[in-house]
Amino acid sequence: VSTMNAKTSSGGEQEASGMRNETLGESGCLGEAKRGRVIRVAYVIAALDLTFLFMQLGVMPSLGLDSVGFGYLQTIFGVLQLVGGYIFGRFADQFGARAALILSCASGSILFLLMSLSTSIPLLFLSRLPGVFMHGIPGAQKVITDMTTPSQRAGALGKLGLCFGVGIIAGSTVGGVLSTKFSVYFPAYVGLAGSLLNTLIAMAWIPSQTKPKSDHHMTEHSDLFSIREILRLMKFPGVMEVFIVKVFAGLPIGLFMIMFSIISMDFFGLEAVESGYLMSYFGVLQMVVQGLLVGKLANHCTEMTLLRLSVFVFAGVGLGMALMRTVWHYCIIAVPLVFAFSMLATITDSILTKAVPSSDTGAMLGICASVQPLTRTVGPTIGGVLYKQFGVSSFGYLQLMVNLGLFVYLLKSKIPLEEMKSQ
Repeated sequence: VSTMNAKTSSGGEQEASGMRNETLGESGCLGEAKRGRVIRVAYVIAALDLTFLFMQLGVMPSLGLDSVGFGYLQTIFGVLQLVGGYIFGRFADQFGARAALILSCASGSILFLLMSLSTSIPLLFLSRLPGVFMHGIPGAQKVITDMTTPSQRAGALGKLGLCFGVGIIAGSTVGGVLSTKFSVYFPAYVGLAGSLLNTLIAMAWIPSQTKPKSDHHMTEHSDLFSIREILRLMKFPGVMEVFIVKVFAGLPIGLFMIMFSIISMDFFGLEAVESGYLMSYFGVLQMVVQGLLVGKLANHCTEMTLLRLSVFVFAGVGLGMALMRTVWHYCIIAVPLVFAFSMLATITDSILTKAVPSSDTGAMLGICASVQPLTRTVGPTIGGVLYKQFGVSSFGYLQLMVNLGLFVYLLKSKIPLEEMKSQ
């Protein structure tokens, strides 16, 4: 009897161990300390990647391009990011988060190299091409998703907001200083060196395999881009509903942010320096909200409750935007705006990655990462029409109506949020 009990106990321990490893992938065998170290390395890579990106966005060599030309340049970059997001996610599923991060950092190095050599407009446009695989944040999200349990995921993903805040503040500031003191090309040199350093960090500190080994055969021979695979993911319980909320809840404010450079000058009467201060203010808010509040709320509330809360706050933000008249009004509105935006992004990413098998989390994160590039692609046209025809208040009213509708939808619908295991 004791032998049978020992075997039963041993079998139970092996089964429990297998379930833990299935949830955490190879990270289940790494130990808590090492998993934490790998996640911190992912944060560092994401923060540096965003710093280099924002460092060059404001100080790109103009080479005679007017505002329309720069619009085309940004649209091309948005389209490349849109197309590349899902492909990058599938690549991460097939070859691992480490390989995906290395690909992203190496693509950044090529982009900065081409930019440093851009002495003509065609070369400047050519330098945008590596952007198709520049996805530092989704790469870091993939590492965090593989390295955390479902209960830890929302808090760990939320802390990426600290990286975003660091990237906005440090990148904008350092880029301006370097271009002023040295040359407009100098930030590209720094970005090249920094991206190479990021590549070495990913190679040295990120494990070669972080997802469950049992899942590896599932995506080994799959196509990197397949509409059928996207539709398959959308058929999992709750995925389509949550993704629709993710896309539409933040769309009106996304249109507003795309037009913000024009609105800040025409509507608020701000100078370029004052607009920079306002962006830094946003960066600090992002760091505080996503780095401190999201994780704590995720530990005390269900994800569906937080999803409804973010949509409801977004509706209130819309009303505030419709009534605002000065930049000080906007600074007040920015607090609930950043809260809702950060909460929506983090919670929907957490829900969606838990709603699909662990072998498809990279693809799901890639689809999620395509939402912002999609907004940047269609935003200038739609946002321009709204602003010219109806004024700034139109963004607020649209935000209010869309999110009130989504809030009612979330209250009435029974979205099945089931955590899918590796199958």
